[in-house]
Amino acid sequence: MQKTRAKKCSKPLEPEESLCCCEYIDRNGEKSHLVACCCDCQDLDDACDRWFKCKSLQPGTLEHVTATVSDRLRIPWFAGAKKVDISILPPLLLLPVFLHIAALHILFTAIVLVSLPILVLWYYYLTHRKKGQTLFFLSLGLFSLGYMYYTFVSVVVPRGNIGTLQLIFITGGLLLTLIALAQAKEGPGYLVKKNSGFLPPSKEAATWSSNNKESNGTSRLVMENWCNVCKLERPPRTGHCRICDACVSRLDHHCVWINSCVGEQNHRAFIMTLLLFLFTSVYGIYLTLETVCIGSSPLIALIYCPGVYSDYSSAFSFACVWYCAIVTAGMGHLCIIQLINISYNVTEREARIALREEIGRKYLWGLIVDTGQYNHGFLKNWKEFLTMTSPQSRHKVEDLI
Repeated sequence: MQKTRAKKCSKPLEPEESLCCCEYIDRNGEKSHLVACCCDCQDLDDACDRWFKCKSLQPGTLEHVTATVSDRLRIPWFAGAKKVDISILPPLLLLPVFLHIAALHILFTAIVLVSLPILVLWYYYLTHRKKGQTLFFLSLGLFSLGYMYYTFVSVVVPRGNIGTLQLIFITGGLLLTLIALAQAKEGPGYLVKKNSGFLPPSKEAATWSSNNKESNGTSRLVMENWCNVCKLERPPRTGHCRICDACVSRLDHHCVWINSCVGEQNHRAFIMTLLLFLFTSVYGIYLTLETVCIGSSPLIALIYCPGVYSDYSSAFSFACVWYCAIVTAGMGHLCIIQLINISYNVTEREARIALREEIGRKYLWGLIVDTGQYNHGFLKNWKEFLTMTSPQSRHKVEDLI
């Protein structure tokens, strides 16, 4: 009966048939409706049945259930219902709850502020191992910015210690951070081939190299620069991102916080986003501590603020300050690494390869890596970074094939 009802709930889409606001095309390519979200839940029924009978789940059951729920979680929209990524929901729901719990007692503050980074790191390694994209970290970052600003305006500003210019500075810093983030999200400089009706040169090079091991290294260079996934020959410093499944010009790394790669085209915007965020966050923390812990130095108040838990609004602001401090410390570490790499003209990808293959020079236990291949001195390295052009103007795709 269930499969019979499911057939009535969805049907293949006709070539010229349009979608209403509540209709969509599911992952099986069939037309479905929002009211049919509970139809054909065989995987969920089997999972619940085995759970009640204390039996182990079949391999892949949870993945099928998650994929089905994710596909059916949609909102009405023009020309068809839009899919909502499940990964954006946990930060929206859990972050306010955790921070309000942290404001109840200093012990709860310690537990929450220790648990949050551990949970975020656990989820990062879980998704990183699967090499899949997720909007969790971007959602967490954007919601944290919005929620901290809302807390600052609604809880800290009404106390009367924040001036108009200070509020304008915080607001302007937030807006500039979002603008820089939008620039960084425009794209890192993906390389795309326009046709694929050819054989990769690596096949000829591989055959030639196997018979001529005393070659001049040209064939080996072609093989190393050839991407078997994208089917194109990559220019120097280009890397293939397994998460984005694309080759990126001057690939630095894949950043989960912007859900995109950092490459030649958006690296400057990425650095600007980090700097603007750090300046705005540090200034916001300073103003909040001055307001909540009156009479104490901000550095001392971050560690010891007597009487802060006697008032719930003060305790909540204090918990938010510590949350911002932890996030700011993490982003500050990332920013320092980026600035050091730029000073030595090395990308994060090249630094990891150098550490893994033990080439180049390293200092401070690998915090500073100098491959020596592109290092032209501090000033020239920064000039090259600030003046490097976009991949569209430097590399023609036809020349890479």
